[in-house]
Amino acid sequence: MRSLRFDGWIAGIGTASGARVVLGHWASSPFGPFSDVMVEGADGRRLLLAPSRETADFVAGTYVFDEVRVVPVRVRVTGRHWTVSAPPLDLRFSTGRRNLAGLALRTVPGRLATRPGWIALWDRPARLLLGAGTHGSARPGRHQWYGARDLHPVTSAAAGYEGGSLGALAPVEPPVRFGSGSAPRSPCVVRVTTRVAVEQGRSTTGAAS
Repeated sequence: MRSLRFDGWIAGIGTASGARVVLGHWASSPFGPFSDVMVEGADGRRLLLAPSRETADFVAGTYVFDEVRVVPVRVRVTGRHWTVSAPPLDLRFSTGRRNLAGLALRTVPGRLATRPGWIALWDRPARLLLGAGTHGSARPGRHQWYGARDLHPVTSAAAGYEGGSLGALAPVEPPVRFGSGSAPRSPCVVRVTTRVAVEQGRSTTGAAS
């Protein structure tokens, strides 16, 4: 297996309409900085919005979707306020001060927090307490490790899809079904280092090379 590293933030947000949104905002990755958005509708349909064919192929080769679209994905962060544009989705949300979970994550040294052994140790507690796992796989030849390093709750959000409102901020439930890790039930932004192990002999799109 070869390991690909992604450093950035993952935001998970639920809405009163039943739609759930997961934003990946990557400051550093094998593809350079980029952001992608995963949307699961109330009907269970899973959509990926990615900024290039290369990133779309990689994410779709790692997680599971019913539809993939290549669209401009723009993210602006001003203090605690986030603005996301990824047609047909528009999203604005704000974060609060880090809670006990965030304070606890901050105490773990960065090198330890990103080690697979440490991540695996916390998988079961994370699933029980937060409703989100720390590692797993959704596609053959891939395995994801999520090294969480900080967490801030999302305190308010406004999301629109195809010009219509998705409703008020709500818990991320039922759990999203893009991969094995899901997202915490309580809306939040997690500072994370993600490692994706890719089986030797496979390209980053998931196909045999």
